[in-house]
Amino acid sequence: MDINSILQIGAQLFQSKLSQQGQQLDLGAILPALTGLLSDSKGNVDIGSLVSNMDAGDLVNIAQSWLGNGSNEGISANQLTQILGQNKISDFASQLSLNEDQAISGLQEAIPNIVDKSSNDGSLLDMVGGVSGALNLAGKLFGR
Repeated sequence: MDINSILQIGAQLFQSKLSQQGQQLDLGAILPALTGLLSDSKGNVDIGSLVSNMDAGDLVNIAQSWLGNGSNEGISANQLTQILGQNKISDFASQLSLNEDQAISGLQEAIPNIVDKSSNDGSLLDMVGGVSGALNLAGKLFGR
């Protein structure tokens, strides 16, 4: 599955999580906002960095659940803000005319699923620099 398809799924999950407010949001607006939220300084979607931020923030168990084949562990609003950054969340919310709490609520559903879907079929390998990058990331996640 390519990253655009994964982001489309994330946008749909974000929209559905917000119930009535989310139905007023156009997927065409959510998708670029989500892309911007997850992009590096060059504008490339960078799921690997997001996972690395989880390692740096002592959220390894959550990251492992998202990357593994089992169910995805939930993430709190504070933890999500820690890994994405307050400014990025604020910009994301502003782009969608939402308050930050609404944005975070939707992202709590979307982000775990985006990472989970990105880890299928090796697509996360491309995002973390191939096999050596994945091994380095795995070493960090599993304390090796």
